[in-house]
Amino acid sequence: MSASLSESFTIPVGPLHVALEEPMYFRVDVEGETITGVDINAGHVHRGIEYLATKRSLAQNVVLTERICSLCSNSHPESFALAVETIGGLKVPERGAYLRVIAGELKRVASNLFNVAILAHLVGYEALFMHVMQVREDAQDLKEAVFGNRMNLGAICIGGTRYDLDGETTDIFVASLDRLEPKIREILSTYKTNGSIQRRTREVGVLRTDDAEACGVVGPVARASGLHHDIREAAPYHVYDRLPPEVLVLEEGDVWSRALIRLHEALDAIRILRAALKDLPDGPVNLGEIPEIPPGRAVSRSEAPRGELLYYLKTGETEEPERLKWRVPSFPNWDALTFMLNGAKVADIAIIVNSIDPCISCTER
Repeated sequence: MSASLSESFTIPVGPLHVALEEPMYFRVDVEGETITGVDINAGHVHRGIEYLATKRSLAQNVVLTERICSLCSNSHPESFALAVETIGGLKVPERGAYLRVIAGELKRVASNLFNVAILAHLVGYEALFMHVMQVREDAQDLKEAVFGNRMNLGAICIGGTRYDLDGETTDIFVASLDRLEPKIREILSTYKTNGSIQRRTREVGVLRTDDAEACGVVGPVARASGLHHDIREAAPYHVYDRLPPEVLVLEEGDVWSRALIRLHEALDAIRILRAALKDLPDGPVNLGEIPEIPPGRAVSRSEAPRGELLYYLKTGETEEPERLKWRVPSFPNWDALTFMLNGAKVADIAIIVNSIDPCISCTER
């Protein structure tokens, strides 16, 4: 006999699923096609990196932390270096601070474009998916031209940066931004007006402001649900006090709003990049030889593409840290899925999960 449309049952989504990039298990309770409950089970890619960090020197951990996550790869060593510099009382040279901003904002452009591209793919708009990914290739090519790498930039070192910009590379940078900006504006216009996108994303996966606050969500997920919070503005680091972001906040809290926030922030990152390149001061890019870091503790925060990234570092008498711990943006954002998915349709599960731009590898560390 065929099942009644109102029958209640449980379906598994993951840990391996065609629409989920990484392994995460969702036990979804449904009634007909409507979701009535969600249980999220993690731990499928636990790698023990926090333990491995205690077996490596501080300099080696700059390399290790960059490999925690691909799309936020620059933010992890950046936050780690900030914690080390706080304990050691180190001040990054002004040019190095500007270069750190440049590396971080370029990663933000590429990361946000990747997420909105995947959204188009999940909606079934393959032409838009391929177009956004092609635009993202411009950002990837720029990263390769500047850093020699397309994902892990290797830009950060304790006390500054490992890279510098000469006049020729700066000209290439500006020319690439000139090509990128109008293309991203065109993509933003498409997401604002296209019927196929709007039918699948507006009023889907809604996270109300009070629920967002209760879950402690961060990044574009928070700003799309009415929470005005950006670490670059709330607790400026590097030179963000001179290059403040234009924080966009929307109230709808749906999948569509989260996509618009990311596209806006990609454009704002380009604005910040132009200003940083224009105002880039002369001088050294790092401190050279780093003095011995004394025992101590520090907490550092940065605004990764997905939101607030927090690092806790405890150093001792040896070169290896006694404890290194991080809380990634995806960690609080996972909780919000229980609100976003409740009452949604089964067909929208992948779209809603993608809308928080989850990173399972860095969540499970």
